[in-house]
Amino acid sequence: MATKKAIKKSAAKKAAPAKKAAPSKKAAPKKAAAKKSQPADDDSMLEDLFKDGLKDIYWAEKALTKALPKMQKAATSEELKNAMADHLAVTQEQVARLEEVFSLMGEKAQAKKCDAMAGLIEEGNSIIEETKKGSFTRDVGIILAAQKVEHYEIATYGGLAQLARTLGHDDVAEILATTLAEEKEADELLTQIAEAKINERASEEDEEEGEDD
Repeated sequence: MATKKAIKKSAAKKAAPAKKAAPSKKAAPKKAAAKKSQPADDDSMLEDLFKDGLKDIYWAEKALTKALPKMQKAATSEELKNAMADHLAVTQEQVARLEEVFSLMGEKAQAKKCDAMAGLIEEGNSIIEETKKGSFTRDVGIILAAQKVEHYEIATYGGLAQLARTLGHDDVAEILATTLAEEKEADELLTQIAEAKINERASEEDEEEGEDD
């Protein structure tokens, strides 16, 4: 009797699913290297204009440190004398602050004559010469001259601070903004002094002069 051999039917070979070929990856287009923007000619001109403005106001502030003591001495009221003395100290700080600005920009502090400030100071001197010593009318004139100076400085520092931001000098802009705030405070103080007493006292002097005549 023949040995039974278990005949195993070969299982149907299931064809293994063919692996799908991975889709060929297309090389991603290379991004063009970012080019650093070169400063345009206009930017260079603007930078030069900005630095020129700094030199201008630097001269103006240094000139004021010499003019303010004269205004203080010529003033009649103690309140105005004290205001002039206080602003002299502030102006000296502002000069040092501008020197810091030049340093931050890698520049040597240089002054360029400010014709506008020179004219305002000369006008102030003329007012002192043309008004009576010891009069409140002279104080009115000194306040008017001083406020013209403050308004010029407010316009200058405001413009320079904005220009500094445009040029990316944010640290410089903050310094200039500090000085701008001080100039506005000085202008407001002069208005308060004038309105509190000096303008009225000056008008009384006119009446007294009329009575003497």
